[in-house]
Amino acid sequence: MIMRPPTLTGPTMDTRRPEQLAALVAEAEALTRNGRSQEAHGLWERILAIDPEHASALNQLGAQALARGDLDSAESYLQRVLAVAPRTATTHASLSRLHAIRGDRDRALEAIDAAIQIDPTAWVPHVEKARLLEEAGQLRVAGLHWGNALNYMPESVQRQQHLQQLVMHAQAAVRRNQDDLAGHLEDNLSPLLHGHGTREVERIRHSLDILAGRRSFPAARPLTLPIPRLPAIPIFHREDFDWAPDVEAAFPDILRELHALLDHDADFEPYVQTPDGQPKGQFAPLDRNVDWGAYFLWKHGRRIDDQADRCPLTEAAMARAPQMKVPGRAPVVFFSALKPGVHIPPHNGATNARLTVHLPLIIPPDCALRVGDETHVWEPGKLVMFDDTIRHEAWNRSDRLRVVLIFDVWHPMLTPLERDLVTAMTGGLMSFYGSDADLGEL
Repeated sequence: MIMRPPTLTGPTMDTRRPEQLAALVAEAEALTRNGRSQEAHGLWERILAIDPEHASALNQLGAQALARGDLDSAESYLQRVLAVAPRTATTHASLSRLHAIRGDRDRALEAIDAAIQIDPTAWVPHVEKARLLEEAGQLRVAGLHWGNALNYMPESVQRQQHLQQLVMHAQAAVRRNQDDLAGHLEDNLSPLLHGHGTREVERIRHSLDILAGRRSFPAARPLTLPIPRLPAIPIFHREDFDWAPDVEAAFPDILRELHALLDHDADFEPYVQTPDGQPKGQFAPLDRNVDWGAYFLWKHGRRIDDQADRCPLTEAAMARAPQMKVPGRAPVVFFSALKPGVHIPPHNGATNARLTVHLPLIIPPDCALRVGDETHVWEPGKLVMFDDTIRHEAWNRSDRLRVVLIFDVWHPMLTPLERDLVTAMTGGLMSFYGSDADLGEL
């Protein structure tokens, strides 16, 4: 039932106008949101009678006139909006539709460009511009705006049933554009790429893949301690680390020590042990579960003597790597055992001041690590260094146990001073929040 406000006449109108106007606006907006535009129409007119320059009322009445095809009235209302509120993006978008209906594409494009300039992240103006450009046969630039519309359109909106045809059209246009662009760039770059090794042109190849929609741009999202201006590299090249051959040379010794642990039923503890009262999130199936087990030699910067003593050659190999050393937090060294059929869900690490390193030991088929869009299949004895603040996951789809040795090293781009400062910052975080606070695996 619509509540009718009292008649705004007589001596009380001026003193009560602000409150009554606000009530009318709230009711009209609610009716408009609920699709009851006819009922809202009368309220918007009453609002305009009280305040002839009310931008929202003018804008809504203009949009309603446009919807019923009364173009002259719509233009009058919309121009009145711009006279009092020239930076109203929705008004420029409505004027663009009006000009398009009249067949004036130049004015339609001018109006929609104004809307995009005012609010670049609003998805509707990009849809309108994409449509105008498609009608003009400018399919490539239209593809850019379809892509912008999808990027800015919330996922919940994209899932709405009445928008499915629009979304599918946009997705198809973007794919066509990406395919055409990829072919065009490949043709242009082919003479320069020819004859060069994979490493030499890796970054450019990845750039081409991103532009073609074959991979996403990697983003590092440290959960606890972010270090800006470090590149987001998913998986590093082991050949670039001068200490890596020394660690890899110890692979046979480390593997023997692991087998000795497994043969004597060494106690692997659950890697995920969420403190009581904290949300378990995506790790709930693995919480306090040895399906993902860990045998620590070092944990939170403390040597686990009984366990490390059983693996002296492993510990000696770790001394050859530039491990993080942060009192109360690092080093961390452990054998990570993943039972058959177990999947570690996608997650982000605590800080990009370090790289996570895997030394693969027991690797059945159908086991892999994915960092960003890069999937890596472990090879026994060959180190893998990656930035775990980029979303990553791992799985064992075999019927056998998978085991890797995991440890951390300093990010190679940090200077000695920066390492000291990161150590001090970590100590500051611990003293501020308390040593028992969940700061991730810093």
